[in-house]
Amino acid sequence: MEDVKTAVRMVLSKYVTFSGRASRPEFWWWVLAVFLASIVVGLVDAIIFGIEEDDPQVLTGLFGLALLLPNIAVGVRRMHDIGRTGWWLLIAFVPIVGFFVLIYFYIQPSDTEANTYGAPEPFPASG
Repeated sequence: MEDVKTAVRMVLSKYVTFSGRASRPEFWWWVLAVFLASIVVGLVDAIIFGIEEDDPQVLTGLFGLALLLPNIAVGVRRMHDIGRTGWWLLIAFVPIVGFFVLIYFYIQPSDTEANTYGAPEPFPASG
């Protein structure tokens, strides 16, 4: 649980920072935190506004909008961590294949040496 808090704190402190690197644990703990928070926000939305198809999902929309830039920024920094440019995120727009290529890039181990985008930023170990 401490890893999730650390990842959320790290990503939100770099809200729109597209430079630097994001380690694999930082990225994946962030993804888990956003996924779980999305479920909670969706449930609250359903309780408040209903679950019918034409009911508004105001909170879900605001939540997604609020996290759009940090999600893109951490994705760019993750690409930097494996030595790729952040423009590789655009491959997600290629139907079907793009998603799997992006996942493949995300699961790659971090470069242990400094690369074009800077020195590795280790994810703090929970203690």
